[in-house]
Amino acid sequence: MDRLRDPSGGCPWDIEQTFRTIAPYTIEEAYEVADAIERQDMAELKDELGDLLFQVVFHSQMAQEAGLFRFEDVADAISDKMLRRHPHVFGDADARDAQSQIGAWEAQKAAERAEKADRDPSVLANLPVALPALLRAEKLSKRAARVGFDWPDTDQVLEKIDEELAEVREAIGENDPAHIQEEIGDLLFAVANLARKLQLDPETALRDANAKFERRFRGVESRLTEAGSSVQEADLEAMEEMWLSVKKDERT
Repeated sequence: MDRLRDPSGGCPWDIEQTFRTIAPYTIEEAYEVADAIERQDMAELKDELGDLLFQVVFHSQMAQEAGLFRFEDVADAISDKMLRRHPHVFGDADARDAQSQIGAWEAQKAAERAEKADRDPSVLANLPVALPALLRAEKLSKRAARVGFDWPDTDQVLEKIDEELAEVREAIGENDPAHIQEEIGDLLFAVANLARKLQLDPETALRDANAKFERRFRGVESRLTEAGSSVQEADLEAMEEMWLSVKKDERT
């Protein structure tokens, strides 16, 4: 990385990069790691982890050039954090089970945030804006729930979803695009809260739904091809019939 960023003989593209320009690649590589895991492709996972590690090295190199920190500092910082957050392993604390450890982990994180209160004292501090919106919605509501700002049970979340859906319908009736977008956002936020209350990951749920839709739609395409047609030629009724057939076969 030092050679790649060398102004005298490095790569022109690498030399021009900044933290901001590299950040999208870092996010992309993290998703590619998750994709390899989802497909259980361990050979590709090895490659993707290497690509992700390269991103860490890239950022560290730019930071070193700016006199901020080095790659070694990054490794030391995460080592120190893991020691600090696992006193039941590296210290004298006792964690009876996984759930109690989660509680201790969250307490330690809260204490660390309190030490940085001069930066942002909010319970919602340090949640990256660049997170996928559904994931960030779940994390925001989880943070708020820790201080008691939460629905008592899932029934009340379901009532909230019904309320938000009614407001979406009302906004559609007004034909106001900005209001419709706002209300759909509220609906999605409420659904993310329902997933959290049910101890489910909304991002994973939506990713699974995406995969299911893609699998079934490809099945529709395949069956139309076998019938001598295509999605471009078929009408909605024919595609719906194929869709139901694919669903039935999956369940069987």
